[in-house]
Amino acid sequence: MTSAAPAVAQTVMSAVDPTANPAVVAASARVALVGDRSADVAAHGRLPTIIRQLRARDGLALDAYWVPTTDAERPGALDGFDAIWLVPGSPYASEAGAVEAVRFAREGRVPFLATCGGFQHAVLEFARNVCGLSHVAHAEVTPDAADLVIVPLACSLRGHERGVRIERGSLAEWVLGVERSTERYYCSYGVSDDHLDRLRAGGLRFTGVDDDGAVRVLELGDHPFFLATLFQPELAADATRVHPVIRAFATVAVSRAAARLASRRAEVSTIGG
Repeated sequence: MTSAAPAVAQTVMSAVDPTANPAVVAASARVALVGDRSADVAAHGRLPTIIRQLRARDGLALDAYWVPTTDAERPGALDGFDAIWLVPGSPYASEAGAVEAVRFAREGRVPFLATCGGFQHAVLEFARNVCGLSHVAHAEVTPDAADLVIVPLACSLRGHERGVRIERGSLAEWVLGVERSTERYYCSYGVSDDHLDRLRAGGLRFTGVDDDGAVRVLELGDHPFFLATLFQPELAADATRVHPVIRAFATVAVSRAAARLASRRAEVSTIGG
């Protein structure tokens, strides 16, 4: 088990029973949904239901705001949010905006979730800004680039379900609660095998793989909550409950909001005293 997993898990585990922490239940988190909202993206259509379910079933209140990728690249666009979710829907209107959302969350230690295209751009950001591979590109956006870190999958996963094996002791295992799960995909691009060693050396952890060993989940061990999945938890087969990945992200976001509110109240109390 990594040293980071237990610290994060203490917060994440309250996703199972958030009522165990009244401060978390009382808080409402401001969450940036970074992406280009579209009726053609199934995951986008599921988000309002997911947010309602989180409040009704789990006691987790999210004030979610859409931030188009064209806005995300502007300075200050993501200031003040308790968490950032880079949602599906690539190619994004602004690759730079999607990459900036990842960088902002990673460097600012803001709770971060990326799904499908978000996963791909999390890899792209890390390769460029941490591993020094400033020239690498995404095949969907720049197919003729000399060095691609995101490449077409050998077999498209659009509309498919596949098994995912989760690394023991990882944040992903704490979140999912299992060492193997079946997940839904809607993508055609993944990480180039040629860059995996360099990405791992830089500190990126690939903690979920398919049955052939292809990476499907990534995380950062030195971050409060940084998790990305190539699969789409928004499209979980069981629509009656929120996918554990999303519920855990929401819990950490609301916990951060609760801490922020507690800090403000303490400041007011000190001034008043």
